[in-house]
Amino acid sequence: MKNSYTNSLLSGSEREAVLELRHAMHREPELSNSEWKTQQRIKDTLERFGLVGASAFHRTGFYIDIEGTASGPKRTIAVRGDIDALPINEARNDLPYHSQVPGVMHACGHDLHASVAMGIAVAFHRMRSNFAGKVRVFFQPAEEAEPLGGRTVAEERLLDGFDQAVGFHVAPSIPLGRFGARAGAVTKSADQFTVTVTGSEAHGSTPHAGIDAITIAAAFVNEVQKVVSREMPVDDRSVITIGTIHGGEATNIICPKVVLEGTIRTTSPERRPLLAQRLREIAEGVAAMHRGKASVSVQSGEPAVINDPEMVRLFHETVLDLAGPDAFAEGGTDSGSDDFGFYSQCVPSIYFLFGSGEPGNESGVHTPAFAVSDKVLIPTTELAIKYCFRLLSAQPAR
Repeated sequence: MKNSYTNSLLSGSEREAVLELRHAMHREPELSNSEWKTQQRIKDTLERFGLVGASAFHRTGFYIDIEGTASGPKRTIAVRGDIDALPINEARNDLPYHSQVPGVMHACGHDLHASVAMGIAVAFHRMRSNFAGKVRVFFQPAEEAEPLGGRTVAEERLLDGFDQAVGFHVAPSIPLGRFGARAGAVTKSADQFTVTVTGSEAHGSTPHAGIDAITIAAAFVNEVQKVVSREMPVDDRSVITIGTIHGGEATNIICPKVVLEGTIRTTSPERRPLLAQRLREIAEGVAAMHRGKASVSVQSGEPAVINDPEMVRLFHETVLDLAGPDAFAEGGTDSGSDDFGFYSQCVPSIYFLFGSGEPGNESGVHTPAFAVSDKVLIPTTELAIKYCFRLLSAQPAR
């Protein structure tokens, strides 16, 4: 990995602020929709560098606009840094900045993401005479749990008039010092469902006198998986997961009611409603076949994140120029989800990955042992700054 660009786009005080913010957020993590201290901490840091006039959204989030003063085409880009933590107890007491909040930790790297976004904001503010157009930096709450902050960005039309959006995520599966991006779908949509199966109670010695909701639920679990294996293209890799089943109160009673909950995931916006429709049809059909009833509710969650091919091409060039030919990793499709999908529904977007994998830091996200070295932070921030500059100066596709 080249080092020529490191420390070339951030001042010394800006580099220190990026690292300080990361450490402070990691020590005092806050759960989704409760990020009040985090919100104020980031605002205070921005104000130290002259960035004022932040606009609140989703209660615990805000965004800041940086207007360029140079002449030229006034392109507009948005940058997202998520700020919430997870209800996981950190197992990395070896870190000098480990979580001081029992049962809560930054197990998905949002302390890094927010710090990168803050570095982008202060650098563009300082260099505003060097670009035309506008950069809007979102410090977005509630990426991990409903109500989702990304949905609010879309519903409040906070990307109206913007040309492009940039998101990023740490990736322990990629070696430290490498960066990844690929065109097309890079995460799956995630919708939550609840199926309530209703039968009728009877004594276990006379099953014919009742309608067994557990039998119906078992048949549904078996049949619904055939939607994926027999009705979806194999390259879509759709997933229907039954995560919880609750029913029955006694070993000798025919169960009258079972509630099942789960998720539906797909990379395809077109097949997303079809999967929900087929799940509903199968639940109702299986229940009717067994003389019972089923009701289904589906809560729409995050859309799939779709990367714009031209933005990926420019990112690839930027990585090669700044970090060298071995620093780019195309990456694959993540079976997880991210509410940056709401951004990519609104404007052409890129969601790039920055590697953190190294000995001692191999644990995956959402695990108690997850950790990332500070070494990733400044190079990633400066790469992102350079890339955003290139987006602002790029000619729009014809």
